[in-house]
Amino acid sequence: MKFLSFIVSVLALIYNEVEAIKLQANVGELFTYKIEPQLFNWTHQVISQQFRYRPTLRSYPDLPSWMRYMYSHEYHAGFLYGTPPESAAGKDLSLDVVALNRQNYETRNVVVSMFVARKFPTPNVVQMKINNLNWVHLMDPGRVENLRNIFRNDLWPNSREDLSVVFMESAVNMGGRLPLRPQQREGVIVHVGSFAQFSPRLMELQEEVRPLYKLPSCTYKRTSVQKIFENVGFKLDWCAFRMVGMESPTEILFHSGKQSEQQVTEDQRQQEDRWIGIAREDVPVRNYIDEFAFAFAIPGMIFAILIGMLSAVLCFQHNKFSDPHSEFFFANIFHICEESCAPSASNDSEADDGSESSSNSDYPMASTVQMVQCSDTKSNQPITTLKSLKDPNFLLDNISMRSQSPNNSFYQLDCGNSSIYARPKPPPYKGGTLGRNGVDI
Repeated sequence: MKFLSFIVSVLALIYNEVEAIKLQANVGELFTYKIEPQLFNWTHQVISQQFRYRPTLRSYPDLPSWMRYMYSHEYHAGFLYGTPPESAAGKDLSLDVVALNRQNYETRNVVVSMFVARKFPTPNVVQMKINNLNWVHLMDPGRVENLRNIFRNDLWPNSREDLSVVFMESAVNMGGRLPLRPQQREGVIVHVGSFAQFSPRLMELQEEVRPLYKLPSCTYKRTSVQKIFENVGFKLDWCAFRMVGMESPTEILFHSGKQSEQQVTEDQRQQEDRWIGIAREDVPVRNYIDEFAFAFAIPGMIFAILIGMLSAVLCFQHNKFSDPHSEFFFANIFHICEESCAPSASNDSEADDGSESSSNSDYPMASTVQMVQCSDTKSNQPITTLKSLKDPNFLLDNISMRSQSPNNSFYQLDCGNSSIYARPKPPPYKGGTLGRNGVDI
């Protein structure tokens, strides 16, 4: 019997369950709870980070989706925080918090009971980011009260009665970067809300910082209310300052009962209007033939009309086009060819002029027309002219040229008023024919 009592006492010392604690959270408001050694009847801390805590939902391995737990090495305590959603309204939650003493490995357990009260969420919210604080610093009720007093007394006097913190999270958990130096603060994002309409001073402040919305961060910017926040120890990032909400009369918003009934009916409508997928056979089939017809028929018709118009212009209007210079050119360009195509001279002396006539038949142009280059003695410029071989003067000059000495191979032509010398045509080639034995005949 004594042995059983000893075991029971040892188990009681190892695993000691403390009396349950009852808490209350409101929908749309930030809920915070500090877990420290005094909660488990531990009064002193011998070594650093001596105690460790693990909170979970009772009979579940994790916390609710809207609640977060983080341990602070600066305060040597754990913190539960989060904003209950509307879906958690009216529910009772039980949390099991297990504590471990790392000095003697003693474990203790405490049950935290929580009730989520119904409350209509605040429609008008001011969002901001504080750069010189961490998330754990806003767990201090004094700092939170100083932040609320700034809006109650200066920026948002109409929210004096119901201003509350509706959201709080570390800037790193919201996608921000860790500071380069560990001594610097991570930053914390805070939302405060109220049922009151935004004051004119808040509206002016929003218009003042509106050009900064396109920048990711602007710690260097100063505003007209900078001193108000710095006097109580808050340095804001004005690029993250936003005002979100709807401008509605507060009398309508305070009717939470009617609002909840309207919300139930809206949920029912959403469930009734839920999208239902259709069968694969009911999916409409796309007709590509019509699309190709429209894609090729219309451009083809336009192309045919343009071709018809161009053909009409070129064919039916061709007779109206006239160019006197072109007609004169084409009418006189073939005069030289007519002379070359004339019948050859009679073959009076076949033996003497046989080779010459054969060469003329092979080169009709060379036998009738010759291009003569004359040189002017005054201007020393060459002049190119066409000289017909049928000209008697040319023939006489050619005969006289042949009788002259090879040293004087130029003959004189009359080119205007000056005496011009021209080079004669070279003599025709008289080549023999080779017989069967390779003898020149």
